[in-house]
Amino acid sequence: MTKKELSQLYYLNREIEEMKNRLEELECSAASCTSIITGMPHASGISDKVGKYAAEIADLKSLLDLNLKKCFYELSRLNRYINGIGDSEMRMILSLRYINGLCWEQVSQSISPYASGDSVRKAHDKFLRKKTM
Repeated sequence: MTKKELSQLYYLNREIEEMKNRLEELECSAASCTSIITGMPHASGISDKVGKYAAEIADLKSLLDLNLKKCFYELSRLNRYINGIGDSEMRMILSLRYINGLCWEQVSQSISPYASGDSVRKAHDKFLRKKTM
């Protein structure tokens, strides 16, 4: 498996967070959570802000649900791959990096107080090179 394949869960999670933020913004706009102060008098009449945003909110919720399913599938795939590795230290490195989303320094501190982020990354890179040959 390549770094790009291993990193898919991370990027899916980021995409999901962006979608959640966008959904929150749309729902807030639909509920008139923000007020616009212009100093101008308001015209009488009723505007349907919820209707204006309803289709976009529904589409975004569907996409979010689809991405959550992809995320679950990707997590299962990563776990199967990592659990198939014979070296327990490498399983731990890959889990901390790709499932927990830790940076290399955090991974190294979880592995050993004497390891550096750079040494853990190099061991990871060497492992992946051997696996792809």
